[in-house]
Amino acid sequence: MQSKVDLFISRWQGQEGGQERANYALFLTELCDLLDLPHADPASASTENNSYVFERAVREIGRDGSSSTKRIDLYKQNCFVLEAKQSRFFGDKKVSDAPQLPGIEIAPRGRRASANRSWDVLMMNARAQAENYVRLLPVSHEPPPFVLVCDVGHCIEVYSNFRRDGKAYDQFPDRRSFRIYLEDLRDDDVRSRLRAIWSDPLSLDPSRHAAKVSREIAVRIAKVSLALEEAGYAAEDVAMFLMRVLFTMFAEDVELLPEDSFKNLLHDCVQKPGNFSWHDGRSLACYG
Repeated sequence: MQSKVDLFISRWQGQEGGQERANYALFLTELCDLLDLPHADPASASTENNSYVFERAVREIGRDGSSSTKRIDLYKQNCFVLEAKQSRFFGDKKVSDAPQLPGIEIAPRGRRASANRSWDVLMMNARAQAENYVRLLPVSHEPPPFVLVCDVGHCIEVYSNFRRDGKAYDQFPDRRSFRIYLEDLRDDDVRSRLRAIWSDPLSLDPSRHAAKVSREIAVRIAKVSLALEEAGYAAEDVAMFLMRVLFTMFAEDVELLPEDSFKNLLHDCVQKPGNFSWHDGRSLACYG
């Protein structure tokens, strides 16, 4: 029996030439079902209250003072702005007839991202459109941390800006993984990432993770320091020793030292702590 993920993929993959306006809301609603996320709310007449809706209206003021209404395909306040496309034609050509980059064959619909410049342009324009919508949000709505570009039945591109200034969104989590293709939904981590974008986007902020790791490391270093001082080592000597340890860890991390060399040394010290010589010739056991 096919899993929910496989059923979703087989239902949507290969839906070339579909009607974007007719299909994107259904696609995203079924994606929410797959991820056990709530559906978008019905849109109300008062746009200020439309915090999670399809076709969220925003106003754009022209240079001459005139205004026009733009619509965000899917918007969730404090989470994301999403712009949807459903590619089939590049210029007046179908996917299979589209011009291709030298030396690169047209990829199957599952992964054609780097195979066709026209598709890349389509997605880049959609990204620019979504970022413009961020700037058109009411002043009471802080710029969301994510911009999503969805090619229905193909992939979702993810861009982030945790500064919340709305000025520039970067590929998330990195340039290799910012495109989530349908088949990637089989990966638990990918599905968890999408759930977080919908429900707790700031939990994905790398700076928060780094701060958490830094706190954990600080606690462990404090325990090592206390253990060494209780063992009779002078506080000044302990501080100097730990500074050297941290610098050596940094040197290995930036590849000034051979990979895992310090880690291997520490492992050896755990097995034979007497071999680890203190600066004045005394032996220092490895605490951790």
